[in-house]
Amino acid sequence: MNIAWPAFLKWPAGVPQPGFLWPQFLWLLLLLPLLVLLYLWLQRRKKKLALRYASLTIVKEAMGRGPGWRRHLPPLLLLAALAAMLLASSRPVAVIALPSNQQTIILAMDVSGSMRAADVEPNRLVAAQNAAKAFLKDLPRDVKVGIVAFAGSAQVAQLPTLNRDDLATAIDRFQLQRATATGNAIVISLATIFPQAGIELQQLSFDRMRGMGRSLDQPPPKQNEFIPVPPGSYTSAAIIMLTDGQRTTGVDPLEAAKMAADRGVKVYTVGVGTVDGETIGFEGWSMRVRLDEETLKAIAQKTAAEYYYAGTAQDLKQVYQNLSSRLTLEKKETEVSALFALVGALLALLAGGLSMLWFNRVL
Repeated sequence: MNIAWPAFLKWPAGVPQPGFLWPQFLWLLLLLPLLVLLYLWLQRRKKKLALRYASLTIVKEAMGRGPGWRRHLPPLLLLAALAAMLLASSRPVAVIALPSNQQTIILAMDVSGSMRAADVEPNRLVAAQNAAKAFLKDLPRDVKVGIVAFAGSAQVAQLPTLNRDDLATAIDRFQLQRATATGNAIVISLATIFPQAGIELQQLSFDRMRGMGRSLDQPPPKQNEFIPVPPGSYTSAAIIMLTDGQRTTGVDPLEAAKMAADRGVKVYTVGVGTVDGETIGFEGWSMRVRLDEETLKAIAQKTAAEYYYAGTAQDLKQVYQNLSSRLTLEKKETEVSALFALVGALLALLAGGLSMLWFNRVL
């Protein structure tokens, strides 16, 4: 049972607000006011007994006119220590940022002809390459990264590896091609993450073909049985897809996104370039390129990820920095009773130490 912190109590801003797994132990906090009343009663009783002493010096010391405020500080610290330990016994939990267990990240990068557009300086492709290499430097060294390049088709440019030099070399080798197959990029990325799962582009092609009929002698593609999981629940890998245009060929990107969602893999989408689009020339062709934000947002939403828009090279760099921190740190609900117990122990030691220093006794 997880009970949230009471709304009428103000919790310090910026500090994770705890809930409690054993909230019934919070009733023990009612003992603290009783201890305060007991302490006050003992102080009054001590003053009455002090009147029996003949020496005025002893009377003043017994009545608290000697040490002053120092007499009350150790008991106050001990009271705070007891409060912290009682909170610890209630097993508080809080949502805090912890290192992620992300092990593999696939960068799916658009290398279609539209990436030569210069609205992102020096052009979209070079800006994407520079941002991707900066992203690799920010990642922890134990995170594997793979690269999928896509245009009219998608292919693995670099299998997941820890070698950052190999990744940078693969990024520098990008060659512009025609068309844009965003759905293919997702499928190939999933096949790279799950090499034993039998994920193939033929699988989606066969699903579409079933409604149109097929030859009886054409065997269906082999596919492994699997049980769908909640979207975003697979935390060992993620896909980051960067593109600047609409899908013009290949499988439906939303079908591919459903495949990723069924396997719990998040697909973070990054749109680069102008939303309204522009006309560019490539190998004698003139084409209008437009950023399909609706589809990219739908892909991210379906897979429990996020969509980012990068209109400039600086925006793109910032997007990758945000993704780096998001993928290496994740917020989790974690029990923090050990932290409260530690605070209680330190306060108790401080109370005992000050009492020994000032009065040569432990409270």
